Amino acid sequence: MALIWTLTDGKAGDALQCLGVAEAVVAEAGGRVVQRTVAPRALYALAMPWGPPDPADLAQLAPPWPDVAIASGRRSVAYLRWLKKHSPDTLTVFLKDPRTGAGAADFIWVPEHDRLRGDNVLATLTSPHRQNPAVLAAARVRARPELLALPQPRVAVLAGGPSKDIAFDEEDIAAFAAALGELARSGAGVMVTPSRRTPQSLKRGIEAALEGRQAWMWDGEGTNPYAEMLGLADAFVVSADSTNMLSEAAATGKTIHVFMPKGVPKKILRFIGGLMEHGAVVKFEGHLENHPYQPIDSTPLIAQEILARLSALAQH
Repeated sequence: MALIWTLTDGKAGDALQCLGVAEAVVAEAGGRVVQRTVAPRALYALAMPWGPPDPADLAQLAPPWPDVAIASGRRSVAYLRWLKKHSPDTLTVFLKDPRTGAGAADFIWVPEHDRLRGDNVLATLTSPHRQNPAVLAAARVRARPELLALPQPRVAVLAGGPSKDIAFDEEDIAAFAAALGELARSGAGVMVTPSRRTPQSLKRGIEAALEGRQAWMWDGEGTNPYAEMLGLADAFVVSADSTNMLSEAAATGKTIHVFMPKGVPKKILRFIGGLMEHGAVVKFEGHLENHPYQPIDSTPLIAQEILARLSALAQH
């Protein structure tokens, strides 16, 4: 029975990845997960990941020490380093490149499109997540009537938005909305969930393109239907700015139609290229394609590596 801490600054993408891996470990070995969230003050945050942790955060990092600590995000590196110093028996795990080298944790996972490698580094094509088959099966059972009423094939549109690398400008918005309008006119049931980064201009463009069609778009009120859409989808449309959404869709084995705004960085292009080689992704041009493929899910692979390392520690 393992006690697992997740350690992040609360950023949703990092927290959900850590939880997904922690829950996969607990599903195999039993135990419980405790979330620890740090909030370093400005001067400490500026020095991270190389500087020290903020002492104000350390009160919550106290015994009983965890068997495993899973961290992600630049601001959590210093805290994981501090924890290892105070609890040498804790297996420390970091998700994504910590920027300080492979010595930042006992075990590190990175996506293949990142460059970090080492004896303690596992690289996989897709990112870990919480959307496992049991979660999606439960989501299908409780799916809201508006989604169940849509005709098949049902297409889940996972809309992203601007990032530090991708502007997602007016031209991109117009192209994305036009392609979605063409898809809806084909008779597919279109269900849309915006992300935190989806700008109002993109939401308005999608709404206008889908008006009068068999389509439903989440308005941001109440529970996010994201898992319901993943569970019900016969196919996906995903914007290229989110490797996490692409990874979650790839775990279903359903064809992913990726929308490519201008300026997609090379490392994301490498990631999408890997998905295309696997047969999971095609470029979105307003119509559906159907290319079944073996689902890709790195979460259980990472969990198994953690369990193997825990077992090795127990034998020493």
